[in-house]
Amino acid sequence: MYQINNFTNNDDIKTLDSLGAFTVIEYQRDLSVSPAYAMQAYYCNAMNVRKRQVICDLAKASVTVQAGAMQWMAGKVESTTGVKGIGDFLGKAFRGSVTGESAIKPEYTGSGTLVLEPTYKHILLLDVADWNGSIVLDDGLFLACESTLKHKTVARSNFSSAVAGNEGLFNLGITGRGILCLESACPKEELIEVVLDNDVLKIDGNMAIAWSGSLSFTVERSGKSLVGSAASGEGLVNVYRGTGKVLLAPVVGGFA
Repeated sequence: MYQINNFTNNDDIKTLDSLGAFTVIEYQRDLSVSPAYAMQAYYCNAMNVRKRQVICDLAKASVTVQAGAMQWMAGKVESTTGVKGIGDFLGKAFRGSVTGESAIKPEYTGSGTLVLEPTYKHILLLDVADWNGSIVLDDGLFLACESTLKHKTVARSNFSSAVAGNEGLFNLGITGRGILCLESACPKEELIEVVLDNDVLKIDGNMAIAWSGSLSFTVERSGKSLVGSAASGEGLVNVYRGTGKVLLAPVVGGFA
């Protein structure tokens, strides 16, 4: 048996969200700030720049996390690499090399508590079932997920457009049933959700942070011709076609 005191029951900590095995907490004040950084801490607090942390209850589900994300754990917790053979290792190594994610993501099982490293980014909890069991992520968003979810490499529909649009050729895809935990520069209150029913969405820039795996993703000219694209001043745009959802930030990277 173990007991954790002065953590989530501390009046400086607020619970922001909870879904599946994950709970997101936020530190309301930086109580350990030094005098030299007091002004910076004051304005950070005023602008909602606060430390946030993810708590994983392994009694509810085993979890897979980004390499290096674990801060501490209590109780019965076992960690594995999640590699199930040489073929699985080579597949994960390839996926990591082309998507920018860590090649090996440790899996934690048991009945204890796992706490991830604090971050100033915003934490998003998504149920992949709400995305018809398949979601594709922009680079660098993945933080953790329930281990029932599977990871795969998703290739761009047309490779030449990816090069022309200065985009990567591959993205990380998550499939199955379970909860997904993402790190975002933009809070969920500012994220825009566009639902497509056999329709098309065109975006000038990489503002989309996640989209349904059922959608076709390409980079195309904004106009029907090179002259038309040049006249519009837009050039190339990211295009999502089909039926599904797209989650996008109001500004690229979450900042103006």
